[in-house]
Amino acid sequence: MTTGTSPRARGEQAREERVRRRRREILQAAARLMEESGYHAVSMQAVADQADISVGLIYTYFGNKEDLLRAVIVDILQDFQERVPAAIENAGTNPIDRLFRGFQEFCRVIDAKLDATVLAYRESQTLDVEGRRQLMELEIQTAAPIKQAVVDGITQGVFRDVDPDLVTHNIALIAHGWALKHWNLAARFDVDQYIEREFELLLAAILPATTTGA
Repeated sequence: MTTGTSPRARGEQAREERVRRRRREILQAAARLMEESGYHAVSMQAVADQADISVGLIYTYFGNKEDLLRAVIVDILQDFQERVPAAIENAGTNPIDRLFRGFQEFCRVIDAKLDATVLAYRESQTLDVEGRRQLMELEIQTAAPIKQAVVDGITQGVFRDVDPDLVTHNIALIAHGWALKHWNLAARFDVDQYIEREFELLLAAILPATTTGA
């Protein structure tokens, strides 16, 4: 009886990892160039040069420049989908801890993809109707775990009876603000300091008055 994976399976795993790595390199190069120069000024050849690959290889992953832009933005949202719910679940049962961990992971995704976040704000309207619809649906889905953490805290009496949609909206804006105003904020805080101080302000707005004064 043999143990472990077969040579064929290991080869397939290595190939998939190369594909993921190459795709990630293309997305990073595209985000950096498009954020610096603007979507319309950047060519697929420029992205290929930045990623140090052939332009033909890019077209094996993305059909055109709009597909590439959409993929850059979707990549951020997919990270939210994967990482934020897991962070909340691993935080335990305390509503404050759960909301903090969700917010923290949201901000850390942004911190890892600053160029792509700024690009998403600036160029998302460049996408066609179907592309914009996809992004809106993904944004709603990625916000759902944060909203649920707020709802749970309200239900348990830990948070005031605030509007969970507005709280979720504000959390997203705060997280995105780390990228949009990074040129200013980074001179005063690192990302963890930013998370802690912004969360303190958030809690002051949603905890009952007797709790905030304790």
